[in-house]
Amino acid sequence: MDDLEARRRDYLRLCLAEGVGPVTVRRLLERFGSVRAAVAAGPGAWREAPGVGDATAAALAAVDERAIDAELALAAEHGAAVLCLDDPSYPPALRHLPGAPPVLYVLGELVEADAVAVAIVGARRCSTYGLEQSRRFGELLGRAGLTVVSGGARGIDAAAHRGALRAGGRTVAVMGCGLSRLYPPDNAKLFRQILDAGRGAVVSELPMRIGVKPRNFPTRNRIISGLSLGVLVIEAARRSGSLITARLALEQGKDVFAVPGRVDSPFSAGTNQLIADGAAKLTARLEDVLDALGEVGSVLRAEGAEEPPPPAVELSAVEAELLEQLTAVELSLDELVRRTGRPAAEVTAAMTTLAIKGVVARKPGGVFARRRPGRGASGGKEGPS
Repeated sequence: MDDLEARRRDYLRLCLAEGVGPVTVRRLLERFGSVRAAVAAGPGAWREAPGVGDATAAALAAVDERAIDAELALAAEHGAAVLCLDDPSYPPALRHLPGAPPVLYVLGELVEADAVAVAIVGARRCSTYGLEQSRRFGELLGRAGLTVVSGGARGIDAAAHRGALRAGGRTVAVMGCGLSRLYPPDNAKLFRQILDAGRGAVVSELPMRIGVKPRNFPTRNRIISGLSLGVLVIEAARRSGSLITARLALEQGKDVFAVPGRVDSPFSAGTNQLIADGAAKLTARLEDVLDALGEVGSVLRAEGAEEPPPPAVELSAVEAELLEQLTAVELSLDELVRRTGRPAAEVTAAMTTLAIKGVVARKPGGVFARRRPGRGASGGKEGPS
């Protein structure tokens, strides 16, 4: 067994102990000077470390070689690499965080280019607008050469990962559970796509068998922000885990960006407040992110990073009139007929054409919504043809 493998096992011995997390491991390392010395110290000496009492010392003593062997075997079965703080492959961006994960499990591969990353976070329950903007920015950042980091959750997270993949970029999903129990299960196809395409990684600090627990998600957010140069928030309620990620990013000295949302939408209340408080930079374009990234943004621009102009769309007089009705609200066909005074058949035909052109989207409940610039073609030329 080489020295690095021995240290990996030592870190696992600490991290597999019930109730032992990054803070306790850091205290042990500070007290004993190295992971080898910490493991060898034994229960009596462990109790001398700050915050390590009888229960923690007993939990550390309960982890034996068989438990470590079983954990490594399960990781190998699922194809996960096990990186420790001393591993050369451990992400440099995480290594110097006060709460750096002592062990990081990795499906796929983390590469040097992933150091140039921006996180996209937001609500699981979100609007069509939020999904559109998340996909859009995932594509823009991925195409610009930035790795997109997110939490792999439903809603905004999943849309961001898919956007990055669609652009041929890289993306990293940070789990709040062990890698043998990826969550949510309905994103399994997305996780497999990331791995099969060789376009990123799925990572976790938690032992392989750990299932989904609410308390795990706030702590994993520090990894999302830690892996990134900045965090972009797209739709967050006033009490949202995404705001925790934004706060952690600020504490880590990272840039925070926010896409403004509708003032009457609860999905955007937290996001808009970030902007109003000056905690986040109002972000509507790729340029807003590149400007804030300074030298990194300049290098990416020099390599060709830019936001493509939206395609022009020619609209008939009827289509333009109907689209104008959708500027601020979502409307049903009946309401569009009432507002315009046009025949129902004419309105139905025109709305079908607008949907085909990608200018509007039909939503549940039979209402139509205008697609925003950057998604579909509504940012282009509109007018009678």
